Amino acid sequence: MRIVHVSAECYPMAKAGGLGDVVGALPKYQQKIGQQAMVVMPMYKTAFLEKTSWDVVHKGDAYLGDWQFNYTIIQEQSGQLGYPLYLVDIHGLLDRPKIYGYKDDTDRFIGFQIAVVDWLKSWKEAPDVVHCHDHQAGLVPFMMKYCYAFQQLASIKTILTIHNAQYHGSMGWDRSNLIPKFDAWKRGMLEWDGCIHPLASAIKCVDKVTTVSPTYMRQLKYQSNGLEALFEYEQGKCIGILNGIDNEVWNPDTDPMINHHYHLENFEHEKQKNKLEICTKFHLDFNKPLIVFIGRLVHEKAADILPGAIQHALDKTNCGANFLMIGAGETPVESALNYLVQLYPGVYNTYIGYDEKIGHEAYAAADFLLMPSRIEPCGLNQMYALRYGTIPMVRDTGGLHDTVIDMGDEGGFGIRFLNANEADVVHAIERSIEVYKDKPKMQQMITDAMSIDHSWESVVNTYQSVYESIV
Repeated sequence: MRIVHVSAECYPMAKAGGLGDVVGALPKYQQKIGQQAMVVMPMYKTAFLEKTSWDVVHKGDAYLGDWQFNYTIIQEQSGQLGYPLYLVDIHGLLDRPKIYGYKDDTDRFIGFQIAVVDWLKSWKEAPDVVHCHDHQAGLVPFMMKYCYAFQQLASIKTILTIHNAQYHGSMGWDRSNLIPKFDAWKRGMLEWDGCIHPLASAIKCVDKVTTVSPTYMRQLKYQSNGLEALFEYEQGKCIGILNGIDNEVWNPDTDPMINHHYHLENFEHEKQKNKLEICTKFHLDFNKPLIVFIGRLVHEKAADILPGAIQHALDKTNCGANFLMIGAGETPVESALNYLVQLYPGVYNTYIGYDEKIGHEAYAAADFLLMPSRIEPCGLNQMYALRYGTIPMVRDTGGLHDTVIDMGDEGGFGIRFLNANEADVVHAIERSIEVYKDKPKMQQMITDAMSIDHSWESVVNTYQSVYESIV
């Protein structure tokens, strides 16, 4: 089976969040079970692009409205990723350092999708499945089915995976000229709420819709930023599949980004060495539990409640824990977190930004990972934490519900709380401090956590079953 993943992100080429991790891992494990999986994404000017060798495999031209543009498809030369990676180069449109955040992002991603579909049209042997990820690839199924220039692709099966339904990519009908000429009778397949709506269009046009956890799929019927009725109507073709993690990248026994490797038999001593290093690096107290936050400092992650919650927890527990906040996002949140450094020296610090190595070091060093997310479709951080023997403290939502059992329940190995507010976070922190003092209980939770299998090997066959159900 030939599977083409179309995505705006793919690690290690370019990643802004979990989308990049998933698209960078799923095709590798599909290849391992005998499928011909590949990824096509925009050619951004990233460090990976510069240090990697590429082959030109196709050149073409197409129209974005009245603008005729040339595009080039290049392929990663060495095969080091475990699957073929193709980049779409449109000079002046995609060849920029950032993935998102430009005023013409609508034009950029429509141009990208047009080039992808135009390239697919030139293939001698068509793919079996075109697997689109989020709204940046959401117009591909419509173009394949209803744009006159691409009618020969109409019979190819398509799948959409929604990694975050809060982002839709909607635009006014005045931008309809950007989309290649299409059957006007099919206008409704583009529209939702009076706009051209790439995410809604994909949901309508594809053969199957997947999301990244079963609980998140259920939540979309009442929490999807205006698409609730559509998810209710299309529920027959929707399925929630929990993401996996790449155990070859996230493995404390072999991770090249950490200094002290460990596994189930020796974590008690080696993990402590990693903790000592990071506590020394960030001027924290090694003898107290280390609680870290790793992620975007945005409303969706409930980052705005962190400064108040941490301050209250430190005051209430007489500085009974260390906190290390790693991430970047909204300026007021960054400022509020930075302000706490001078109030609580020796037990609190921040790293504004994200560095992959520091992230790995933090998972290997921390005792607890805090995730108070308002919305968490799947969440990979808590799975990385479990793999590294770091106890997740999570809000009970989306994929966090599906992957973390509270220590008060049978078989529990984590800490869950109901609401994304300061009171619930402070209570969770108090529970973490108490269980940290109970060494046998803490050791058992770590053992249970590290024994859980969230690898892609355990997930990839579920995707295969979805493909087989439509091909």
